[in-house]
Amino acid sequence: MNFKIAVIPGDGIGVDVVNEGVKVLDRIGEIYGHQFQYEHILAGGSCIDKHGTPLQDESIEICKGCDAILFGAVGGPKWDALPREQRPERGLARLRREFGLFANLRPAKIYEDLKEKSPLKNRIIEQGIDLMLIRDLTGGIYFGKKGRREGKYGLEAFDVECYSVMEITRVARKAFEIALQRNKRVISVDKANALEASKLWRDTVTEVAKEYPEVELKHMLVDKAAMELACNPSIFDVILTTSIFGDILSDEAGVTTGSVGMLASASLNENNFGLYEPIHGTAPDIAGMGIANPLATIASVAMLLEIALNLHKEAAAIERAINQVLRDGYRTSDIYTDGTQKVTTSEMGTLTAERIV
Repeated sequence: MNFKIAVIPGDGIGVDVVNEGVKVLDRIGEIYGHQFQYEHILAGGSCIDKHGTPLQDESIEICKGCDAILFGAVGGPKWDALPREQRPERGLARLRREFGLFANLRPAKIYEDLKEKSPLKNRIIEQGIDLMLIRDLTGGIYFGKKGRREGKYGLEAFDVECYSVMEITRVARKAFEIALQRNKRVISVDKANALEASKLWRDTVTEVAKEYPEVELKHMLVDKAAMELACNPSIFDVILTTSIFGDILSDEAGVTTGSVGMLASASLNENNFGLYEPIHGTAPDIAGMGIANPLATIASVAMLLEIALNLHKEAAAIERAINQVLRDGYRTSDIYTDGTQKVTTSEMGTLTAERIV
């Protein structure tokens, strides 16, 4: 089969790791008889440097003709002094807005051969960690009304948390649909004891749950969820939550796995078109040094194959290859321990690709 993928490395180590993701896609094509055509696009700081904008209009049009977007990371101190609307991150924000990427999927699991890197105690790890956190990506406090004003005590700032029933419904349905493919359990996280927006969130999710009688729904306050992620993460299958709570909880869930260099993500719209990226940043201090971990990007490629292209066997082959390369003792710097073999970014990509069968 033939597929067209928009490849957007971005800045910093985004360039390093996306190269390895493409290497793995090429290997999948070779083994399984697919052809991947790549549309290479600039975004973020690299696009600002060349074109004076974080994302060109023509890049949006190119992406519209693709089956999925493989993304690296954008930003860095070099562009921090720019006005907010001109900074590298606006390129990613525009992609999310243009394609309606409202559902952010962040899986977190512990690889058997990386257990020693997790900060959790062995008795907790042994219960297993394999969860999918689904957060709204385009609503809530990050996108609500904000500003500064004179208040009772002088200058004050405000950010408004606001959700509509429509916004909650569509991300909730995505969570329940994914739960049907997993262990059929959803825990919806909110702060309904204090926030009106969370009360509407809980009421709406409860209504959506009636459409999915096979899925067990539980509600949990965000402070309780944060505690359980640290002490009892095995209780989670699918976590559904808001933009701000998901931003925080996904990083907490991620750190339990031992390294952000292992964490993939996908951002989807209602038609399952999506952008796939590692959750780590640009790390400009190590860019080009060959020490970044590409496995999060490679795992994102597996998600791309699974969700965007419906290539389930191929996605599973990548997951097996990641497990095998770790079992064989190869490590980048972030996951290195005594007794394992340290390799470069490119070597890890090659070694993983070689294990795809």
